[in-house]
Amino acid sequence: MKLAFAMPHMLELKATMQPWELAVTGADQTALAKWAEKLGFEMIAVPEHHVIPKRHVDLSGPFYFNAYTAMSHFAGATERVRVNSCIAILPAQHPIVTAKALATMDWLSSGRVTITFAVGWLEDEFALLGIPFHERGAMAEEYIQAILALWTQENPEFEGKYVSFRDVAFEPKPVQKPHIPVWFGGDANAVLKRTARYAQGWWPFLTKPETIPDKIDFIRSQPDYNGQLADVFYGISTARVGEGHKVQDDPSARPGQTKQELIDRLSHLAQLGVTWSSVPIPPLSGVGAYRDYTQWIAEEIMPVIS
Repeated sequence: MKLAFAMPHMLELKATMQPWELAVTGADQTALAKWAEKLGFEMIAVPEHHVIPKRHVDLSGPFYFNAYTAMSHFAGATERVRVNSCIAILPAQHPIVTAKALATMDWLSSGRVTITFAVGWLEDEFALLGIPFHERGAMAEEYIQAILALWTQENPEFEGKYVSFRDVAFEPKPVQKPHIPVWFGGDANAVLKRTARYAQGWWPFLTKPETIPDKIDFIRSQPDYNGQLADVFYGISTARVGEGHKVQDDPSARPGQTKQELIDRLSHLAQLGVTWSSVPIPPLSGVGAYRDYTQWIAEEIMPVIS
């Protein structure tokens, strides 16, 4: 089991955010990224929304990064830790732009990028961006094909309804071969089938932990399975967030668990097929206390679960 670093103030989600996080600045996060790397955490993952309609702010909060910008910053502040998204909204921008941003990031970071795409769920956000919400699945299908073509083909070309190109040059290619590891986030069968076709990882959200093995079997049973599923990410705090970011009470996901509770929970998730997780951010007094807490995780939890 590998642990990602739970970066404070990545978002202001009602279900998971601790009040002290509101005081965490970008400078604090930059220092914490370096601290996370020093402690041996292996990934920093960035949530993404571009705009939150007012009626969703109570549960979702107003604060979200552009995933690629923040990932690039954290990659630039570190030397070894991987950067990822959780998630990046695949239909939200043209796939050539997405492919270029991620290939640039991978090249500059010497191959430390993983990308978790999803189709998005917030219909009002799509309307504000001028993107047809009910076509987002079809768009995502074409977009990932186009991105992979740009990353892997010497003379990339693609012909589709939403994107087409030929007779183009695309460099730099990603450092990682055959390409940047692609994960998909979500729980619907369409997402699992897309994971089977194109991805190396899956990030469930509303899936109950006990059903993760069945979903993994479903992915691997698809007739067009690429044979590459290697990673499943399920953070301990995930069960506190319901559909539409509703608050859920789940004792197994509460922050501030004891050493043995955390070890037992992470070990159980590993038995279910989870390869990556993260520990919830607990109620604390501030950044200094969080540095102490994450050092405790590194010293007391990591050696047992790795």
